[in-house]
Amino acid sequence: MKLFFSKYQGTGNDFVLLDNLKGQYNNLTISHIKKVCDRRFGVGADGLIKINTTESADFEVDYYNSDGSKSFCGNGARCSVAFAETLGINVLDTSFVGIDGLHNASKNKEIVALEMSDVSEVSKRNNDYVINTGSPHYIRFIQSKEELNVVDFGKEIRYSSEFKANGINVNLVEVVTDTHLIVSTYERGVEDETLSCGTGVTACVLAFAFDRKIIGNQCIDVTVKGGKLKVQFNQVALGKFNSIQLIGPAEYVFSGEINV
Repeated sequence: MKLFFSKYQGTGNDFVLLDNLKGQYNNLTISHIKKVCDRRFGVGADGLIKINTTESADFEVDYYNSDGSKSFCGNGARCSVAFAETLGINVLDTSFVGIDGLHNASKNKEIVALEMSDVSEVSKRNNDYVINTGSPHYIRFIQSKEELNVVDFGKEIRYSSEFKANGINVNLVEVVTDTHLIVSTYERGVEDETLSCGTGVTACVLAFAFDRKIIGNQCIDVTVKGGKLKVQFNQVALGKFNSIQLIGPAEYVFSGEINV
């Protein structure tokens, strides 16, 4: 099978995007996806995304991690909006369906603002947190990046008895100021550190707001290894969040074709 693809990245989180509006890639298998995402024998990416047609929104974001597993991906969704624009879809104000339901989004130049699902549950693990923002995330606050290695710690949590079966993403958070965090993430499905994770950044901001009891509408800047993102949210009551937006760049890298 020959794939015609475009590659995009959102703060270093990189993805292979496929135009599947006519269903030409419906028969793509997990082994195909693994090959395309392989950084030595394929295109190389953290994930692969098929843009599908759907009756309930402008398009569907069909996301796969590089190991072929499925989840919701914030940065992948933002890159999908940028790619959808090249397919003739109006993305000034658009909607799409992800694995976790309907999302709204908008694109202004290279900046994509993505509406995330509401969050109504924050789970504590001693001083750590677990929050699901479309994908599950384990969050620990640290004083400095020298305190813990995100890959070693990530594997310890991800393969622990509690999370081994379904996996979990693991995040380390440094608090710079009340409106600025630094986040590093170990991603399940990639099974390594990624330069950015949109659902992880969102989860870390919500955990911070919960921990500090920050109520009301807020906007927090987040620095990741691949760049900078913003998360807007409204904590209407402690642990209850709505109007969550993940905001940042989604940039075209290159296009090509590959036989799989």
